[in-house]
Amino acid sequence: MSGLYHEGNRSLQDRFDTRRLADRIDERILHDSFDEDDRAFIEARDMFFLATADEHGMPQCSYKGGEPGFVRVLDEHTLAFPSYDGNGMYLSLGNVLVNPQVGILFIDFAQPKRLRVNGIASIDEGDPLLDAYADAQLIVRVRASEVLPNCPRYVHRLEHVERSRFIPHDDRETPIPDWKRREWARDVLAAADPANAGAPPAE
Repeated sequence: MSGLYHEGNRSLQDRFDTRRLADRIDERILHDSFDEDDRAFIEARDMFFLATADEHGMPQCSYKGGEPGFVRVLDEHTLAFPSYDGNGMYLSLGNVLVNPQVGILFIDFAQPKRLRVNGIASIDEGDPLLDAYADAQLIVRVRASEVLPNCPRYVHRLEHVERSRFIPHDDRETPIPDWKRREWARDVLAAADPANAGAPPAE
């Protein structure tokens, strides 16, 4: 049995007579390293979806956004991305600490295309890439085990309007989200949260 497929996959492949097709995809399209096309596609993206699970298998799926290039392909097996300030729950990164298996989905909505990356994530608080990203709290590195371009036929073609003004940049102060100013949150923010220092609110 292929390492990609388990009994559940196989039972549905057999039911719908797609085992031969699935095996061909595994043989011809699936790979475990990044080629130059993969690198170019990933580093041109300004967002992706990250799937993680805790030690019991309870899943989380989160959206990650930044400027194009915020995900870097460091070598043929490794990519990295920053973790910026969020809501303080650390649902995804907390999962990585107890279960490092992750799935990442990159999508181009303008010229429909998508790419799946499955692998093993790690977090090093002293990662040298921290200095390369404004306001990054942590860097997540993922060693790829499966890289799989997917058929884009159901990807909706969407128009890009603008990127979030909350993405950190070296040349300007990052706005404070309005919810951090609200009564329910302001007295429980982390001591070092910029909202406590009178940083400008978002407009």
